Amino acid sequence: MNVRSRTHAFLRATPLRYYFHLAKARLAASPQSDESVILSRIVGQSPKTFLEFGFHPTEYNCIGLSDFRGLLVDGDAQTVRLARSLLPKRIEARQSFIDLENIKVLGTHFPELGVLSVDVDGNDYWFLKELLPVRPAVIVAEYNASFGLSSITVPYDPAFDRKDKHESGWYHGASITALTRLCKEHGYKLVAVSAAGGNAFFLPQSSDLPELSPAQAYRESTLRNRWSGTKAKDQWERIKNMPFVEVP
Repeated sequence: MNVRSRTHAFLRATPLRYYFHLAKARLAASPQSDESVILSRIVGQSPKTFLEFGFHPTEYNCIGLSDFRGLLVDGDAQTVRLARSLLPKRIEARQSFIDLENIKVLGTHFPELGVLSVDVDGNDYWFLKELLPVRPAVIVAEYNASFGLSSITVPYDPAFDRKDKHESGWYHGASITALTRLCKEHGYKLVAVSAAGGNAFFLPQSSDLPELSPAQAYRESTLRNRWSGTKAKDQWERIKNMPFVEVP
């Protein structure tokens, strides 16, 4: 484990994490890559609401939607506490360990949903599948770049924790191909991927933006590659014998 990794592990495990990120937020807050730029380009005349699962109040995908009302959901108490102390009243932060039962209620928080963002490092495919009937105007979904272009997802587990599942932390979520096939089945098309890799953007098939194939859009995760000193093919070698569900 390098110095940066040890520092982050320490901050996650102590109350200092709250104060560290509080100071960080007061200096600067942003998405992890160019998610805000992409959303501002594609959001159009959608309802001015967003629902984001899995977030940090200094780095979340919908952070640039300054005139939207939003609901941020995460299972970590300190993350939610920090969000409530930092974010404007138009954004609600809620602590919840989500599963396929309670996510249905959360999905109907707004009568009309502009942007749905799913990034939970676990059951992403299964949660997105449950939420698609809500018919959001825009979908942002994290894909696992370590899975390459294989059409796969991890099996559903209501107690999913990627650190418990595999020591690498790379076994979670779904591939970009699996997410694209799921969204296409429900009338959405892939239109963009964040510059750093990891987040895929989907719009209804009626959108004027051109449709991308997973092979055209796929990018490796620059953050994961940099932190681990590996490439996606190396990451796959570590986890390829874990259980997967193929998405047709």
